[in-house]
Amino acid sequence: MRKLRDRTVRLRFTALYGVLFLLSGVGLLAITNLVSLGTRVTSPMETPPAEQLTPGAAQELIARLQSQLSQIQALQTRQLLIGSAVALAVMAVVSLVLGRVVAGRVLRPLRTITAATRRISADNLHERLAVPGPADEVKDLADTIDDLLERLEGSFAAQRRFVANASHELRTPLATMRASLDVALAKPEPVPARTAALADRLRTELDRVDRLLEGFLVLARTQHGALADQTEVSLGRTVSAALTARAADISAKNLTVHDGDVHGNAWTRGSRTLLSRLAENVIDNAITHNHDGGWIRLSATADGAAALLVVETGGPVLDQEQVARLAQPFERLGTDRTGSGDGAGLGLSIVAAIAAAHGGGLELRARPDGGLRVTVSLPSTSARAAALA
Repeated sequence: MRKLRDRTVRLRFTALYGVLFLLSGVGLLAITNLVSLGTRVTSPMETPPAEQLTPGAAQELIARLQSQLSQIQALQTRQLLIGSAVALAVMAVVSLVLGRVVAGRVLRPLRTITAATRRISADNLHERLAVPGPADEVKDLADTIDDLLERLEGSFAAQRRFVANASHELRTPLATMRASLDVALAKPEPVPARTAALADRLRTELDRVDRLLEGFLVLARTQHGALADQTEVSLGRTVSAALTARAADISAKNLTVHDGDVHGNAWTRGSRTLLSRLAENVIDNAITHNHDGGWIRLSATADGAAALLVVETGGPVLDQEQVARLAQPFERLGTDRTGSGDGAGLGLSIVAAIAAAHGGGLELRARPDGGLRVTVSLPSTSARAAALA
């Protein structure tokens, strides 16, 4: 049974090609036969009765008849060659057309498998090809890809669970270490200056690790599955709230913020908590990786079916290849963007994950005049949200 199943596609192709070859041969013979029937030539001579011919006249007649017969045979041969060439040209065109049609039909299952495989990514590994049809080589290929996707889905799910569980578990010893530092510094005895400085440094590092673990949890949440708390969210209001919460940081660096293009008509649907985190991370990135006295330009607008959040900052000219990698975890540029030591390299990767979880995307572009342009696109629900507002 297994041997017969393995030969299903091969037998099908063999029968198909054999039938096409047979039809081409039959068509070639039919056209050649029609051409040959149309080239029959009748003798124009009328032969006088044999008793009226003298021996010399008979010989002369025989010679003329032989000459005419030779001409007729040459004409028929030439017409047959021309007819065969015409038949061959016609059947060549017909064969090409039939071959294209048959090849398209034969490759249709493979095109279906290819298109379905391209649609599947890390965000929808639960989908399967599920190609119908007989149990042949094509079906085996589709089933093999489905098995591979199932294993990949299990690996991704296990990795995300591990990140989430490890982040939760590590928060307990971090809280214990922070509490121990606070208890040590709160004793009535005077604390040496060096001990206090060391405690402050340790508390700073613990805060940094805590932010790193929080970033891991957000990444695991956005990549885990469907969003539960979806509602209509205004990008303009979300960005304005994030700016207000960071007014002190903006003032500390003497940054100029241009937010005249932040409108209330840019609405999307999703998790209010995650979308707030998205706006906060984008603005934090613009503040942290900026120079004293620099500028930030923000816009939140609706462009057709997309709600766009654009944040631009000035600075030196950046390499686009390095900028494109900033959406990956722990990717940074150079010391010009990490000199402060703040951040864990997860800010923009969290933005990319949140945008992808909402059906959008993140685009990073190095500005020709220097600095960075961050564009977050999300599905727009402006018309419906405006009616509800």
